[in-house]
Amino acid sequence: MGHEFVNWSGSLSFTPAEYAEPADEDEVRALVRRARQDGTPVRPVGSGHSSSPLVRTDGILLSLDRMAGVISDRGNLATVWAGTRLKTLGEGLYDAGLAMDNLGDVDYQSIAGATATGTHGTGLRFGNLSTQVAGVRLVTGTGEILDIGADSNPELLPAVRLSLGALGVVTQVTLQVQPRYDLHRRSWCAPIDWTLDHLAELQHTNRNMDFYWYPRSDQTQIRVMNRADETPEQQVWALPRVPRSDPWAQPREVQVGPTHRTIPRHRELRFEEIEYMLPAEAFPACFAEVRRRIREQHRRVAGWRVLVRSIAADDIWLSNAYGRPTTTIACLQNTSLPYEEYFRDMEAVFRQYGGRPHWGKKHWLTARQLRPLYPRWDDFQALRRRLDPDGVFLSPDQTRLLEER
Repeated sequence: MGHEFVNWSGSLSFTPAEYAEPADEDEVRALVRRARQDGTPVRPVGSGHSSSPLVRTDGILLSLDRMAGVISDRGNLATVWAGTRLKTLGEGLYDAGLAMDNLGDVDYQSIAGATATGTHGTGLRFGNLSTQVAGVRLVTGTGEILDIGADSNPELLPAVRLSLGALGVVTQVTLQVQPRYDLHRRSWCAPIDWTLDHLAELQHTNRNMDFYWYPRSDQTQIRVMNRADETPEQQVWALPRVPRSDPWAQPREVQVGPTHRTIPRHRELRFEEIEYMLPAEAFPACFAEVRRRIREQHRRVAGWRVLVRSIAADDIWLSNAYGRPTTTIACLQNTSLPYEEYFRDMEAVFRQYGGRPHWGKKHWLTARQLRPLYPRWDDFQALRRRLDPDGVFLSPDQTRLLEER
């Protein structure tokens, strides 16, 4: 009997029949073949940061924690084991003189888990982390090894870059990287109306920009990052047209450091989260409705903050930013407070404006609602059935998510 699995926020717990920690690809292949023969489902798991039930299973929970570390780097590519945590990956790349193009707010996840669920950072010209994947090594549902990249099965790359663990067990990830660099991070507080009035300007004049809105105070915290090696003239970070005498115009945080130490933030406070990816042009109207509903209906229980970020469009089949520049709205709630009624109401708003849910966070959509949101949905399902003909990687939760009823 496997031991109980509890995710990062504590909202998801279950006991699989078996908990496996293979040390290499041969052990992964043997496990998948045994599971296929026995009719036992397998779910790969990363760090457990996701709060959606993607990994829940009464079969075999397969951890890749023992398959971690940088394997090789050559030019602008680095190949790493799939279980490598983002924090460890950042340090390993830094030691090799390299860095990823962008990162998300958290470095707790494994690289395979983060890319498989569409984890993202912020910045108008940056896609989610999956867009940095140049190749994948995959153990399919039949226990075969499949290499996918520029030189091998390149037509499958838009599917495997973000696959929800539904196409197989990713054992290695090859990333597009660049020479390491430092970022200059600044943050300050501002009234919400000022932030919304200047949002486009802030997004276009900074490499990375996002903001938190605090419903109880109706204030925001703005965060911007720019490369530290840019000239002062290139660092257009100052608050647009704001008198420096205003107390809220003074930076509350200034930091300079490598990407992997500057972008992610360490948090002791655990929280639940719902996040939807919206067409960028729908953001103003959607946020106005979110703000109205929170202030009128949920302010009593909405104990924390709302985060707004941006993602560039991509061509990844199950990416939440597929085919459109995207602005995201995330509602965060302390784990000690109720969240479901609040989140379900927010989901109804997000859906009105064409939103797509973050795969790794709370949402209540099934295949029937998801299929119309993804133009390549049927192509992904056809490939899934080809690579996993016996449904080794299908749990009841995955079936609700992927199989239309």
